[in-house]
Amino acid sequence: MTPIRFGILGTGNIARQFADSLTISPRTPITAVASRSLDSARAFASPRNIPRAHGSYRDLLHDDAVDAIYISLPNNLHHEWTLRALESGKHVLCEKPLALNLQQATEMFAAARKHNRVLVEAFMYRSHPLTHAVLQAVRSGAIGDLRHIRTSFCYRTTRAGNIRFDRSLGGGALMDVGCYCLNFSRLFAGAEPTAVHAAAHFGPTGVDLVTSATLGFPSNILATFTCGMDLHADNTATLSGTAGYLEIPIPWKPPQKRAEYIVAHSTPPKMDHTGVAPPPRQSHFIDADHDLYALEAGDFATTVLQGAAPAISEQDTLANMKLLDTLRDQIGLTFDT
Repeated sequence: MTPIRFGILGTGNIARQFADSLTISPRTPITAVASRSLDSARAFASPRNIPRAHGSYRDLLHDDAVDAIYISLPNNLHHEWTLRALESGKHVLCEKPLALNLQQATEMFAAARKHNRVLVEAFMYRSHPLTHAVLQAVRSGAIGDLRHIRTSFCYRTTRAGNIRFDRSLGGGALMDVGCYCLNFSRLFAGAEPTAVHAAAHFGPTGVDLVTSATLGFPSNILATFTCGMDLHADNTATLSGTAGYLEIPIPWKPPQKRAEYIVAHSTPPKMDHTGVAPPPRQSHFIDADHDLYALEAGDFATTVLQGAAPAISEQDTLANMKLLDTLRDQIGLTFDT
């Protein structure tokens, strides 16, 4: 089995989660890591038995022991370092959002084609079999005709120096976690929205702390979502249809074992009640062969080695970026590019 040897660009929290998931993966070994300082790279590499540590991003791109780069840098650096990695002959798995805007993302995919390399945006939940199972359930009519999609992805953090609060780095709740809600809604609607309405609350650093939006899709489907960085929420997803509704308790980081979705039915109005009790809530549990980020890396390797369709296509990424641009325009969130 030919491996895809990963090099990790950046040593932040997401890089740690990615690396920890791949430590025992023979198909997608991590052979190198780079940080802006050699000490930081070594501190990341040592406990994970990563054999090579680099004190500059550029050195990683010229490492012959690396086939693909996983980019976990701040949002404003995705465009530059993806282009550099592709020019160095590396495949790229880049954290979401792929870029700061649609123009940057379009340039990145053009570079991938020019250098005959694979570029994929990293939405890890799309590689979990739970997502596949729910999509199949909805498309098979488990809840009738889909009418509404509700998602939330929120957390509360006050950590000083957090890059998500820095507008110059492409921060804000919409870019950090709202992009998941958009991707999910578009996936299950199976179309692009024809109407978008958004509102946001901004913090003192000039980024959105909370954004809520309503999306109107063809086929009479509506979607609503809230994303935020200074509030608590249930962080679930609900798909409502004409014959029932489906709940996903943990849609964004489903566990490896017993990832759950629930098909349920609400009580009909008294005027419509036939005397027959609605079916009970029915839970379905899905197991995965590997941890979430290892699944993502495995899908990426299959695309590189076998030419399989990527978990997130170029068209999917570009449509999500276009929608992010529209929402940012509506709430007044701008970046210097």
